[in-house]
Amino acid sequence: MSGKGDGDPLGEAIDAMAGSARAFTFDGDLPAADHESGAPESRRLVLGEEDPRDSGLAEHVVSEDVAWTGRIFNVDRLRVRMPDGREALRDVVRHPGAVAVVALTDDGRICLVRQYRTALGRVTVELPAGKLDPGEDPLDCAVRELAEETGVRAERMAFLTTIATSAGFADELIHIYMATGLRVTRSSPDDDEFINVDLVPLSELVDAVLDGRIEDAKTVVGALVCDAVARRLAPTSEE
Repeated sequence: MSGKGDGDPLGEAIDAMAGSARAFTFDGDLPAADHESGAPESRRLVLGEEDPRDSGLAEHVVSEDVAWTGRIFNVDRLRVRMPDGREALRDVVRHPGAVAVVALTDDGRICLVRQYRTALGRVTVELPAGKLDPGEDPLDCAVRELAEETGVRAERMAFLTTIATSAGFADELIHIYMATGLRVTRSSPDDDEFINVDLVPLSELVDAVLDGRIEDAKTVVGALVCDAVARRLAPTSEE
């Protein structure tokens, strides 16, 4: 069924919807390819693009156009050439990146924010976090966001790790920091942010993560990394 028609708004809308659907389901529309995944190998850990075989996995961008422009991120539509020479469409969310902060008190409590997330339709419990401004250093952003959202300021801020939130369709990277030497001042959240702040024991947060009660990705990673660091730094008792 085609919705095409001269000046027909409904037909144009149907065609646009069909095009979007094809972009998300192109794998099933492409001719079947006779290839298999690489055979499993028992080996040491080799990171992406450090294995010579990875060159045979690369996709090459043929064209890229902005499909949608939003306040926080854009969606680009890429036409790529796959390793076997066929072409496919990839819709990619272009995001400026963000930071998250594991703020740890001297008595082992983690600073968490409670915020209503419209996308999920409920309040979530998360690490303080925020979007990078253009050209902003992630460390500066971490200091700013922690103070704005929670009123907490830190004497020390250390980098923990960086995560790709949804590598299948987004280029967003979240840089996670640990803050210590905390003191509480006045918060100043954005005009559209309404936040409550909790200080909870690290052990309770880790238990909630392991029980599947915390679903926010940056919070899951931040809690587990913080716990792992704390365990490695803890003095071992001699037998």
